[in-house]
Amino acid sequence: MRMYFPQEEYESRWARVHEELERRGHELAVVFGRSAGTYERSGDILYLTNFYSTHSGAEADTPLWQARGFAAAIMRPGEEPALHTDEADTPRDLVAADRLEWHWDVIEGLAAALREAGVEGRVALVGSEFLPVKHYRRLEQLAPAIEWVPEDDLVETVRRVKSERELACYREGGEIVTAGLDALFDGLLAGRTEAEAAGAAAKEVISRGGAYHMIPVSHGDRIRYFCRNPLTGYSLEAPQEGDLVRGWVYGPIWQGYWLDPGRTTVRGLRPDDGQRELVEKCAAIVDAVIEAIRPGVPVRDVIALGDRMTEQAGGQKDQAGEMWPLYGHGVGQFWEQPWLGAEILEGVEHFEENMVMGVEAFLAHDGVGSAGFEQNVIVTADGAELLTKTPMIFWD
Repeated sequence: MRMYFPQEEYESRWARVHEELERRGHELAVVFGRSAGTYERSGDILYLTNFYSTHSGAEADTPLWQARGFAAAIMRPGEEPALHTDEADTPRDLVAADRLEWHWDVIEGLAAALREAGVEGRVALVGSEFLPVKHYRRLEQLAPAIEWVPEDDLVETVRRVKSERELACYREGGEIVTAGLDALFDGLLAGRTEAEAAGAAAKEVISRGGAYHMIPVSHGDRIRYFCRNPLTGYSLEAPQEGDLVRGWVYGPIWQGYWLDPGRTTVRGLRPDDGQRELVEKCAAIVDAVIEAIRPGVPVRDVIALGDRMTEQAGGQKDQAGEMWPLYGHGVGQFWEQPWLGAEILEGVEHFEENMVMGVEAFLAHDGVGSAGFEQNVIVTADGAELLTKTPMIFWD
């Protein structure tokens, strides 16, 4: 067993984070991550060190352990990261940082290291959006000479544009998640239960060494909801002939890198006119947005295209469309900037070569149901390279 990426890939990442840190006027940053069975906030630490905790029970604090599931990296230009974790005896050949300490109490151990290093004044804090208040207050108490300055997007800014090695990783991940999504819809179209179809998808992903976060499925009378069973994502019910069916396979599919494709079709592949129009118009929005993506193109222009097509297609929203009023987002260790939504986009953004994107659309028609699609693509000099190759339209 060895790290997927070579050591020089991590050293390049450290250098770019250090440059961004100095550009923002800081001499030091503390970068937090949370893993131990969760994925959404593990990304910055995984990106910088390849560390992921095997603990479970995050937030189950006791007199013995505190901040279980959390890790922190001290980043200072000219030095490699100093990693502080909750896990004993981490295999050193699976971590990029040689400076590693573990603690029963990560906050206490981190604060002690900062005091011993004489750190004072302004320090960039990456992770304020998920570090619990009780842990932040203890950090303030245990390192009183430090003024914490939130810089939550520090590392994400650096990892927005992917390296050649990351793109190769994404291409492998695209093959894995495509196999999973193919299996999901093979099962749904055959009339198997949502759980059986999701199990087949999970088997494809896991047997290839991948991981997933959720396999949300819906059909028939509950198609307006993202999934029939929010706890698991799938139910023990099976779609009937003529039912609209929708499903996603998403998560840190390969080496912690997120992919999140989704499809909609009709069980039996004989849609009525309303179903055909709904599904094909929704898919067309995704296809058009992908076609419009090029390096240098303003993100707001692509959003406007999506808005126009959605309005022309009827403009109605289901649960997912209300929750996610957008046409996609960057992906990496999780969902990332830029967000392809007029109400979410911050500032003036342009697509850049070697970004990886999720492109999505949701659409509802009264009396028919709702549809959703998502693709993952690499932004190349010539346009978008498709990573997720399950068919968009299953009939004809």
